[in-house]
Amino acid sequence: MEKSLIISYQEYQGTEAMPTADRELLEMATRAAAGAYAPYSCFHVGAAIRLADGRVVCGNNQENAAYPSGLCAERTALFAASAQYPDRRDYEAIAIIGINEKGERCEASPCGACRQAMAEYEQQQGHPLRVVCFVSDDCVRVFRSVADLLPFAFNM
Repeated sequence: MEKSLIISYQEYQGTEAMPTADRELLEMATRAAAGAYAPYSCFHVGAAIRLADGRVVCGNNQENAAYPSGLCAERTALFAASAQYPDRRDYEAIAIIGINEKGERCEASPCGACRQAMAEYEQQQGHPLRVVCFVSDDCVRVFRSVADLLPFAFNM
């Protein structure tokens, strides 16, 4: 039996078309990306998570010569939020952006490990975690849930 899967998302024609809260979250992710430790790939990624009370926790990719000992920006931000606020599971949105070796903003879609980690946090909190992904100056994609990025996530 063949079945189909449809993934819905919003696409904005640049950051100016986005809601203010998402634009501000993406700006915070951009600032976080600037501080990434990426001497090997020269690809800096930033992530910013907004909690229900408006607080924002940021993370960036951290590379290491003993690959794969580094960590992606999304998991750095998730784990930092969990460490700083261990009794809270009220993450509303995560914004993700890359900065390439030329210093230009670029797409940084979450890897599989990050999608799974994000999915577990979403499952724990019992409500969607919106995902804001910068693609280009002319395109930003917003997914209403991590489940849209990883529809068959591992679940215990």
